[in-house]
Amino acid sequence: MFPGGQPNMQQLLKQAQKMQEELGRAQQELAEAKVSGSAGGGLVEATVTGSGELVALTIAPAAVDPEDTETLADLVLAAVRDANAAAQKLQAERMGPLTQGLGGGSGIPGLPF
Repeated sequence: MFPGGQPNMQQLLKQAQKMQEELGRAQQELAEAKVSGSAGGGLVEATVTGSGELVALTIAPAAVDPEDTETLADLVLAAVRDANAAAQKLQAERMGPLTQGLGGGSGIPGLPF
């Protein structure tokens, strides 16, 4: 049970509300943050938000070979994966401290943490 008796329900509600506000703030920061990933020595660069939305893709002219579109596709995929890995790292940094008290996951629908 709880050390010292029953928990103060009003205090628990305040803590839950504060945590919800902090999570909302962190989610907003992630949605506004942008991280990049690249492939092919910078020939392809992808930019995603901290929440994982692809917002920009830059392809250097040197990466475009009409005879070899498969390599370009591979570079694009690698750049997007690199950017998504950076976004996941940012999510863990921002959301980790807030979700640790929730059993390792947020328990909130829609949050992949």
